[in-house]
Amino acid sequence: MKMNYYNSNTVIYLNGQFVKANEAKTDLYGQSLHYGFAAFEGIRAYKTHNATRIFKAREHFERLKRSCELTGIPFTWNIEDLIRQTYKLLELNNLKDAYIRPLVFSEPQMTLVAPEKTAIMICAWEWAAYLGDRQLKVCISPFERPNPKSIKIEAKISGNYVNSILATTDAKNNGFDEALLLDAKGLVAEAPGANVFIEKNGKLYTPAKGNILPGITRATIIELCKVLDIEVIEKEITVEFIKEADGAFFCGTAVEVVGIHTIDETVYRQRWRDSIGATLQRAYKNLVLEKVNYEVII
Repeated sequence: MKMNYYNSNTVIYLNGQFVKANEAKTDLYGQSLHYGFAAFEGIRAYKTHNATRIFKAREHFERLKRSCELTGIPFTWNIEDLIRQTYKLLELNNLKDAYIRPLVFSEPQMTLVAPEKTAIMICAWEWAAYLGDRQLKVCISPFERPNPKSIKIEAKISGNYVNSILATTDAKNNGFDEALLLDAKGLVAEAPGANVFIEKNGKLYTPAKGNILPGITRATIIELCKVLDIEVIEKEITVEFIKEADGAFFCGTAVEVVGIHTIDETVYRQRWRDSIGATLQRAYKNLVLEKVNYEVII
């Protein structure tokens, strides 16, 4: 189904001003369009019992700044101001539950040297959980995650997501809901747009940092596990290990927390509602909706 991200009344934030999305302009001679040299974030706002709240806004904008710093993209904005402007953006678009996309992109130039000037855009739209709420059919992708020696793997850079598009498209073309990518050593890395956790014998396992994007939702899940006294082990994970596990799930801002039903031909026999993943799915939803204030503890 084609998604309508904006209409004639939609407003975006562009370089300090709020403008109509269908009237906004950018130059076609920039590195971001031609080479994917841009940094972005995916953030969610939730309607809580108090008001609409952007979940972990500071952490996301700090990561946006860090992604720019790692790759030489100039970042000249004040994070507190960007948070204020994002709340204003939600208000102008009358959005209570929303997905928010900040993007830092380069000035017009065609060289392969980092730009001296950049611009920022922030847009938002209503978007349900990216992969839905049912358990997923997942395949081991023939595409590998990029080698961390070739790019800054911990930076959320636009061009890195060509890899994600290829993997997801291949998975869907072969009848799966999503892909799971391995790293250059053949070890489990992550999904095209989410981190992965594996449940086995009452413990959770997740790939160690180094070949993954260390997600903010991933960190939140680990924090929740500390509160709920669930042991989490970060380690190198083989394909055999994940297929012999009791269950698994993806997590990320766009997908939130979603269970995995099968990986290739392997069917997880544990019922999702009885799993640690389902417990964390409920805890995460309670946290973002402020039904239970775990953040006081974590």
